[in-house]
Amino acid sequence: MSNSATETLVSACIRFLRPYPPFDQMEAEALRFLAEHVRLAHYPKGARILSGEMGVARALYILQRGKVRAKSTPGLGSVESSSINLGPGQSFAIGALMAQRPTASSYVAREDVFCYELPADDFFALTQKSTVFNLFCTQHIAGLLKQSQQQLQLQFAQRAAEQKTMNSPLAAIVKREPVSVEAAVPIRQVVEMMAERHLGSMVVVDQQQVPVGIFTLSDVLKRIVLPGTPLEQPISSVMSAVPQTLLLAANAHDAALLMAMRGIRHVLAVDEGGRLRGVVSERDLFKLQGAGLRQIRHAIDAASSIEVLQHAREDVRQLSLTMLAEGVGAAEITQFISTLNDTVTRRIIELNLDRHDLYGIDWAWLSFGSEGRDEQTFTTDQDNGIVFICTDIMDRELTQLRFLEFARDVNADLDRCGFPLCKGNIMASNPDLCLTLEEWEDKFAQWVRTPEPQALLNATIFFDFRPLYGRFNLAHRMRLSLFRQTGGNPLFLRMLAQNALSVSPPLGRVRDFVTGGDPEHPGTIDLKKYGVRLFTDAARVFAMAHSVEATNTVQRLKRAAAAMHFSEDDLAASIEGFNFIQLLRLRHQHFEQEHGREGDNLIRPDALNEIERRILKEAFRQARKLQVRLKLDYQL
Repeated sequence: MSNSATETLVSACIRFLRPYPPFDQMEAEALRFLAEHVRLAHYPKGARILSGEMGVARALYILQRGKVRAKSTPGLGSVESSSINLGPGQSFAIGALMAQRPTASSYVAREDVFCYELPADDFFALTQKSTVFNLFCTQHIAGLLKQSQQQLQLQFAQRAAEQKTMNSPLAAIVKREPVSVEAAVPIRQVVEMMAERHLGSMVVVDQQQVPVGIFTLSDVLKRIVLPGTPLEQPISSVMSAVPQTLLLAANAHDAALLMAMRGIRHVLAVDEGGRLRGVVSERDLFKLQGAGLRQIRHAIDAASSIEVLQHAREDVRQLSLTMLAEGVGAAEITQFISTLNDTVTRRIIELNLDRHDLYGIDWAWLSFGSEGRDEQTFTTDQDNGIVFICTDIMDRELTQLRFLEFARDVNADLDRCGFPLCKGNIMASNPDLCLTLEEWEDKFAQWVRTPEPQALLNATIFFDFRPLYGRFNLAHRMRLSLFRQTGGNPLFLRMLAQNALSVSPPLGRVRDFVTGGDPEHPGTIDLKKYGVRLFTDAARVFAMAHSVEATNTVQRLKRAAAAMHFSEDDLAASIEGFNFIQLLRLRHQHFEQEHGREGDNLIRPDALNEIERRILKEAFRQARKLQVRLKLDYQL
């Protein structure tokens, strides 16, 4: 073949690969190496392209045209097969090549297929030539997830810039010339300068203006006043040596992380020569965000009215947006939202206790559902209840009435603060959910003994309980009682597992995704019902079967993993899949609310980019693996 013909084929291959990950990020030299070393192979409809029987994988396959059905044996010790369809731009046999083993899947052409094939030796050479490709191969799903989060950051970049988020470089934060002194200057002179200029800190530098120490107002009491240090001593005798520094090119997020790691309140900004150019304080970082975590927490704890709490709730939303813009993971954001929502709830409870006399009664406020799991998103309603102790000398009915009046006020205030009243009346003001410890135990026992459909539905809501206020030991006693009941009733766990299998991952054999048939929302998938629920339901069964007290889905999976002999790779893939679905929910809910609509969980797969579609398919496959494990464990 002539050089011009070869060059034409190479250029055509590069043009084809360029839009697809990881080739869209690959170095130009490495991409050309790939294009020069692949061969284009044709497989007619029905042909087996690759399978385990063919021995050790000898090539990487990149689908150029047509569709391939990949039929695999899931992990988690499963022996049940599952299948997905692969389309143009997708690769297969990466894992088998990396491990130099036969593939665990079979790949069959569903129609006429053309594949680029890269021989194994060239594959390994490419991993050495390209950092991008190496990362893609060694961290397959994690690598894709990272790319998706980077794209998410870009979508929020303009909003983040408008709000002056933590992406700002330190050079943009430092607005005034730094004030500094040399090590020999007396303490008295330094303190007077700080008072005169209203400074919270003083940097100590050498003759080249390189920082050698820092002295702050908090040092005055413990290093000067209490020990009685003479004010004529040099500042070097009371400064903190080796101060923490960052280059001006670093951003505010780097400064915040350094402060958190070192337990400090100031970071010094220096140029490339190490010379002092400014001081960044914790307060500067809070100002960047409008409201920081500590400020919001303080505002909530000190709130004297519901109006103040309403403003704090809006601050929580804004700071959550900032976290999205900065690429923070879904697990951290949902836990952040849940933690601050817990704080708001506790403060509302405290404000209402001033108007209700519950003194002398042991009780606790319980959260259920997503709040009970520490997994709240931007759209959440109330799911709560009360457990209390009724002694022999107390009138049970009158005591419950007191709690119900109290709960009605708390539920109403929560509603005013952005937690809508539960349409299903799963609230502490419902007499059925304001019960003594013994009544809760009896209710749980009844559901376990008679696992009818309603009882199983109740279990998916109420068994994810967590105390927010009051006597936490009551919730612990409820949990131990629940484990005693379920541990002696394998039929209940089997029925609960069967209930978890009633919803399947929305993956199709012909199409990539199966979308809902709701005529009002055609072409959509409910990520709560057909995504998150698949993971939470499976994790709940695993947790109850192995007496795991955690209610958070990720923690349940992690703590049950050892007892269930999950491999580290399978566990990590399940967690990544769950977190990615949560990330899509957060992003979608924010966009919906930003446009004045009530946030829901309905996403359109066709609106996702190629990376997101691939990860979502893999996330659903991980959910399917968990379900297969349930089928095996309970012979369903």
